[in-house]
Amino acid sequence: MKKVEDYIRTIPDFPEPGIMFRDVTSILQDAEGFRLAIDEMKKLIENVDCDVIAGAESRGFIFGAPLAYALGKPFVLIRKKGKLPCETIEKTYDLEYGTATIEMHKDAVKPGQKVVIVDDLIATGGTIEAAAQLVEELGGEVVKIIFLMELAGLNGREKLAKYDVESVVTYEGK
Repeated sequence: MKKVEDYIRTIPDFPEPGIMFRDVTSILQDAEGFRLAIDEMKKLIENVDCDVIAGAESRGFIFGAPLAYALGKPFVLIRKKGKLPCETIEKTYDLEYGTATIEMHKDAVKPGQKVVIVDDLIATGGTIEAAAQLVEELGGEVVKIIFLMELAGLNGREKLAKYDVESVVTYEGK
């Protein structure tokens, strides 16, 4: 029986020499691989008491929405600045070179709601740290953060140390 990592294509030296790029599109292009990825992510939250699933743009939408559907939960979008039509809150965070800003609708999470945040990959952890801060600013409680893949060599878990974080597949390098 295949494992999720069997569906992940590794591309050496992309986007620069020395990087081993973990390509999620190879999972999405294979029906069985995609089903397995969703099923394995679902196992990470089956026993988690939550009210809402939130996903970070854009691959967090790909994996978070089917999880929300499977669990019968609402799905909340965490988007890049300027993409949401209603009143939003925002958080700016540091990137390797510069900054980025993400937003959520002000009414996306109600005070006291328990939220699981979903994304495809944890690298340095900055995006999801900002996403968790948005959830908390709205009065929500981040009860779990899950990823399909983790690049352990980039130490993203350190930024998310106060949260319950799990990944389906962990790669030791960068």
